[in-house]
Amino acid sequence: MVRVAIIEQHGGPEAIQWQDADIAAPGPGEVQLKNTAVGLNFIDTYHRRGIYPTDLPTGLGIEAAAIVEAVGEGVRDFAPGDRVATYGMPLGAYATHRNVPADMMLCKLPDDIDHQTAAAAMVKGCTAEFLIERCAKVEKDWPVLVHAAAGGTGLILVQWLKHIGAYVIGTVSTEEKADKAKAAGADDIIFYQQEDTAQRVRQITDGAGVRVVFDGVGLATWEASLDSCGRRGLIINFGNADSPVGGVDLGILALKGSLYNTRPTLWDYYTEPEDRDRGTAKLFDMIRKGIISINIGQRYALEEAAQAHKDLQNRKTVGSTILLP
Repeated sequence: MVRVAIIEQHGGPEAIQWQDADIAAPGPGEVQLKNTAVGLNFIDTYHRRGIYPTDLPTGLGIEAAAIVEAVGEGVRDFAPGDRVATYGMPLGAYATHRNVPADMMLCKLPDDIDHQTAAAAMVKGCTAEFLIERCAKVEKDWPVLVHAAAGGTGLILVQWLKHIGAYVIGTVSTEEKADKAKAAGADDIIFYQQEDTAQRVRQITDGAGVRVVFDGVGLATWEASLDSCGRRGLIINFGNADSPVGGVDLGILALKGSLYNTRPTLWDYYTEPEDRDRGTAKLFDMIRKGIISINIGQRYALEEAAQAHKDLQNRKTVGSTILLP
């Protein structure tokens, strides 16, 4: 008997229901996992709310560290006892145990990466990797803007960008979050609730604006992102913590300086096994060398997921959040 979270209808955190369920032996090509730590991501709230449509009823969660308990016929890359991490579809990481396809976004954990770090780092860290290294291709001395710089992904972005040598401007809401972003390496901090973000960016960059904006917030920061981005700069909208950006007149990109805009996803950059292997290896190496420190700001019991969702959406969290079975 296992415990699993089920969503029978889209809605608020109260839509998360917990059930006892039987778990079958893994089928051909499947791996059975016992979760040891589960990662919380903003995308979980999109699935719960229906912003990203899913068939109902559905499980929830895309990220977890786990131990392989059994493997199905034809599975050769994993064996019982392996330490692993999941960081992609299908949904269902909010569970004590589950069966998953062996060819999904599932990787072995190096011995020097602990389970809680992995659960807090896989989605956010791999997102930072592809955004910086492969999407934006950031170079040394580039001025960049990171919205929500003290969030789980934001802190990793700041550290990674500083390692490259970028000049990092981060937006935050509180002094506590400012301290976190500065500790991660942010060169300048903007309190977006008290200051005009774009105006401050132009002051900091002597009017030029930034080369890249990393925007995981969405509609609430879209105008600030447009006005902060320098000529021929790139705005990367990689999340909808507020709400999705829609109804955009592409002509605004010309008016604001021939800007580029993209809405990338981790899955499209990690489609091929070699892309996944390269990305995760890079992330593990950055953690191993101390270049990236994974800040776990909150830990909740697994079945406190609804409260964790409330705190995440109300901006009460700092860094990454994990759920513990």
